[in-house]
Amino acid sequence: MDTKELLKKVRKIEIKTRRLSNNVFGGEYHSTFKGRGMTFSEVRSYQFGDDVRSIDWNVTARYNEPFVKVFEEERELTMMLVVDISGSEFFGTSLQSKKEIITEIAATLAFSATQNNDKIGLLLFSDQMELFIPPKKGRSHVLRIIRELLEFEPKGKSTNLVEALKYVSSVMKKKAIIFVLSDFMDDGYQQTLKILSGKHDVTGIRIYDEREEEIPNLGLVQMLDAETGEMMMVNTGAKSVRTSYAKYFREREVYFKESFNKSGAGTINTRVDEGYVKKLLGYFKRRG
Repeated sequence: MDTKELLKKVRKIEIKTRRLSNNVFGGEYHSTFKGRGMTFSEVRSYQFGDDVRSIDWNVTARYNEPFVKVFEEERELTMMLVVDISGSEFFGTSLQSKKEIITEIAATLAFSATQNNDKIGLLLFSDQMELFIPPKKGRSHVLRIIRELLEFEPKGKSTNLVEALKYVSSVMKKKAIIFVLSDFMDDGYQQTLKILSGKHDVTGIRIYDEREEEIPNLGLVQMLDAETGEMMMVNTGAKSVRTSYAKYFREREVYFKESFNKSGAGTINTRVDEGYVKKLLGYFKRRG
C-alpha cells in the first residue's frame, strides 16, 4: 500500500469512526468506564439547589456568605487494544474481512477514549508479539494506531492468546481498560485471562464470519489454511466434513464465552455482516 493510498484509508476510517465515537459512543464510554473518583477543583458562591453537604465552612466563615466546594471526576484512564492479526483475521466472505471490522471497532474505541482525554495503547499479536505501542493521548497517536492496524505485516500466521495476555499483564502495571479483539480460534487461555481480569477491566470482542459457522455444500473445493499457508482439497459435499467444521467452530465459541464469564470479563460477539454499532452500544449501556 503506497503512502497516498494509506493516508486516504486512514482518513476514511477516521471520518466514519470519529463520527460514531463523537455522536454515539463518547458519552456511553464515559459513563461505563469511570475514573478513579472525585478530586477537589475550586470553591464558588452557594447557589439555590446546591447540596448543603458541599458547603466549605472555613471559606463561608471567612467571607460571611456561603461557599461550596466543586469537585471534578479524576479520570486519567488507560485503554489497551489487544488485536489479533494472525492469518485467520484476513478471512471474509462478506464485503469486509474480519481484519477490516476489527480495525473499525478499534478506531471507534480509540476515538471514544480520546474524546474523554484517556490514553490509548496497542498490542498487535499473532503467535508472537508483533508490535507494542505504549499508551499515549491525542488524535495523532490514534491515527498512528489506525495506520498500524491497516498496514502492519505480521511475521506469524497462527494465534497465541496466552502469550498476548501474559505480555499485556507484564507491561500494564496500573489498572487499565483492555479490549481483546480476535476471532478467538484458540483455546487454553482461560487461566491467563483470569489473572489479567483480576488486575484490569477486560472485554473480549469476538469477530467471526458467517461461513465459519457453517460451511456450505460446494463439492470439492481448494481451500487455503490462513494460519499455516497450506492449500488443501476439501470435500464440502461430505456431511462429516461439514459437521466437524461446525463442531470446531462451536467449541471455540463456547470456550470463549465460558472463559470470559468465569474470569469476570465482558464479551461482545459480532458477525462481520451484522453491524457492530448496536452490539457495542448495547454492551456500554448494560454496563453503564
